[in-house]
Amino acid sequence: MTLIQLLFLDIVVILAAARFLGAAAVRLGQPRVIGEITAGLVLGPTVLGQLAGDAVFPATAIPGLKSLAAVGLTLFMCVVGMEMDHRVLRGRTRVVTGLAAISTLVPLALGCAFAVWLAPEYADGDTLPFVLFMGVAVSATAFPVLARILADRGMQQTLLGGIALSAAALIDIVAYSLLSVAVALGSASGAEAWRLVLIPVYIAVLVAVVRPLLRRLADTSEPLPYLLLGLFASAFVTEWLGIHYIFGAFAFGAVMPRDEAFLRRIRERLEPAVLLLLPMFFAVTGLTVDLAKLQLDDVGVLVVIMAISVFGKLGGGYIAGRLSGIPHRGAATLGALVNARGLTELVILSVGLEQGLIGPELYAILLVMALVTTVMTGPLLSLFHPVSRTGANLVKQGEGQGQGEGQSEGEAARDRTEGANAP
Repeated sequence: MTLIQLLFLDIVVILAAARFLGAAAVRLGQPRVIGEITAGLVLGPTVLGQLAGDAVFPATAIPGLKSLAAVGLTLFMCVVGMEMDHRVLRGRTRVVTGLAAISTLVPLALGCAFAVWLAPEYADGDTLPFVLFMGVAVSATAFPVLARILADRGMQQTLLGGIALSAAALIDIVAYSLLSVAVALGSASGAEAWRLVLIPVYIAVLVAVVRPLLRRLADTSEPLPYLLLGLFASAFVTEWLGIHYIFGAFAFGAVMPRDEAFLRRIRERLEPAVLLLLPMFFAVTGLTVDLAKLQLDDVGVLVVIMAISVFGKLGGGYIAGRLSGIPHRGAATLGALVNARGLTELVILSVGLEQGLIGPELYAILLVMALVTTVMTGPLLSLFHPVSRTGANLVKQGEGQGQGEGQSEGEAARDRTEGANAP
């Protein structure tokens, strides 16, 4: 079988498995992305890899599949950025930054403290890079997976959904930045760490140069080729900077003009490619994961890491919400949302394994944590924020009213999240 034939066969198998298991996940009350990740695990070495996986998904085919998956995720994150309703976040900067800071610092500190105790047995190299990596691993939030969860539940344009997604973007920028520091500390030179200082320059160029150009493109008859050029250039720049290409894609979508007709036209052109390629991203990741690496002796470590990860994120998110004046149920919803880790965690873990910051055993433990915390998100949302209470009502409550001139952020947040606190 030629490489091209193998690639097409793999695409068919992945899309079929992702579609079937994604639908099964929805029927079980889970977000579709859980089924798509499970499809990758089933197709990979954990299950079918022991039988026929090497024949269907040989090592030579994986790079091509990963490239297609990366393109799908890039397009999807651009659409997410386009659909961000800026009105929802108006006047909420303190809420977003507070949520991002507290829900990151609490698990980060707990993770680093536990890593000091783990280092003698699990650190393959220097202790400091290992400790910093473990703190990052338990404090990340799955930005792309969270976007899918919010979209599946109709929460992407609600106040709580907008706050959580914006906070997740900040959390993951911090996580990837700290990951770059950990990799630099663990390497001999760390020569590329200086690129991180160019991030403000990149943001300034997007706002001052790219946004005006996009406004001009909105009036043209065929803007898509130029938009795709800018999108992938933005993804390239952020990948080169060391903060992952998904943020370049999201940022590019976020600076597009808020012309509804223009955005609808671009979204309709991009969605077919997203529907084809995005499930591959969730599935392909599982092809390189082998849960058989998890040993019984590591269960105690897993329990502690789960406790740190879950209570650090849930507690940190809840505290941040309450400090911002958000009611009990809304604050708990924010904690549940930022607790999802998914593929952001898998990216971090893969980097840690490749760079020698962690070994296979700890990689498997952290992988289980990532999957469990993502699976938890659906049930927790059903408990704190039932589907009947999601939707545009959380936005419309505050539309046309604004945040009164003497009204605090906390009071405005309370007013616009009453639906989340209803009995």
